Amino acid sequence: MITLGVDCGTSSLKAALVGEDGATIASAASAYRPDAPRPHWSEQDPEVWVAAMFAALGDLRRQAPQAFGAAGAIGFSGQMHGAVLIDRAGRALRPAMLHNDGRAHREARELWERHRALADVVGVKPMPGFTGPKLLWVKRNEPEVFAALDCVLQTKDYLRLRLTGARGADMSDAAGAWWLDEAARHWSHEALAACGVDPAQVPALTEACDPVGTLLPTVADELGLPRSTLVAAGGGDAAVGAVGIGAVRPGDAFISLGTATQLVVVSDAYRAAPDRLVHSFAHALPGRWYRMAAMLNGAGALAFVARLVGIEVATLEAEAASDYRGPGETIALPYLSGERTPHDDPYARAVFFGLGESASRVDLARAMMEGVALTLAEARDCLAATGDVVTRVDLIGGGARSALWTRMIAAALNCEVIRRVGAEVGPALGAARLARLAASGEAPEAVCLAPPVADVTRPEPRLVEAFAAARERFGDLYRTLKPEFAKSAAGR
Repeated sequence: MITLGVDCGTSSLKAALVGEDGATIASAASAYRPDAPRPHWSEQDPEVWVAAMFAALGDLRRQAPQAFGAAGAIGFSGQMHGAVLIDRAGRALRPAMLHNDGRAHREARELWERHRALADVVGVKPMPGFTGPKLLWVKRNEPEVFAALDCVLQTKDYLRLRLTGARGADMSDAAGAWWLDEAARHWSHEALAACGVDPAQVPALTEACDPVGTLLPTVADELGLPRSTLVAAGGGDAAVGAVGIGAVRPGDAFISLGTATQLVVVSDAYRAAPDRLVHSFAHALPGRWYRMAAMLNGAGALAFVARLVGIEVATLEAEAASDYRGPGETIALPYLSGERTPHDDPYARAVFFGLGESASRVDLARAMMEGVALTLAEARDCLAATGDVVTRVDLIGGGARSALWTRMIAAALNCEVIRRVGAEVGPALGAARLARLAASGEAPEAVCLAPPVADVTRPEPRLVEAFAAARERFGDLYRTLKPEFAKSAAGR
């Protein structure tokens, strides 16, 4: 069966058309940028995603019209922790609040202080970017919006609503809302009540690989797809990225280096570790879970430097890769949107330290890329403290295109890094695989295979030593500036 996968990310929507043999026939992307109307806010009009989805699917249709028109099912992946608030008619009541939105820091702190035991149930300490604290913020600060609220959706579920007319959520995306009883895989009424949300305001739950309906006839006709095209529930991008990379067995590990970054280890049992700031969430496949260190910054940090100096990201990365010999005098904290693991610090901000008169844009790019690699080393240690030892890791996401970043990560983690064919569209491929599972009922192990290896990067001893020294300076700089970040936020 030919299938479609849609992945709604923070800075772009990607779509993949996948053939019966599991190979990607065509892929497309449509870019956008979140809005930041105030400090610590990150929002997006959900209609921007809808337009991007129709544009990307239209591009696939132009690239491979015959295969596209024969697609039998479509699945979804989406950035997690969002808050799309809709009224009874299904209209968005306000811009969606994204995963890197930090406005609900007070609400997150209160939930931690008053409902600490819930963290073991919902898999993670409450943090500002999660859906639950944001709903509590809306209730207090936008009461007219909260009064009109009929249902809370995650990012990809709004797209699914627009294609099918039906509301719903899946376990893996609901896992990031701070409302899911992870072990039992159903909504926690206690967590919903703690955030002031009525159970009637959240949609029914299914597994990510479950079929949930077909396309609306008008939508099918507009897209050029059969009206019988099956729609799968889809899931959160971390879990669906795992499906795309074949990380479905206990111990499988991968890094997703997109606008944000995740280090994920798969498990066949639920085990919470909230005190380590590790996220313990339901996987996109039944009977599976994963533990994740989640960082709010990743490839978006390099894109920021490229915008700052006025050149394309690919050009800047190529300059940085030329004759790279390891960390230099310039250090960068990449915390443009605050940070989760290991700091839970919504106030943290990006910093360049050690600039001299001879510093160039290459120094800025290298330092920012090194900073992201060093945050991954910290994340690896958080997971190791819970018993998840990472010795070999796959790399997916847009940042996986960079051979330099791959070398840096291998050195910072002192482990092998594997890149696979099509790794940059991992979640979109995973979404297409969920669509196939929904339509065929096949065993996940038969469909969720690891793509072919593109290359393996082994840690270079000289770089391993250099990154170990840089990590100490990196950590010291954050610890020194942490109180200053909080003071700066308090003054705004």
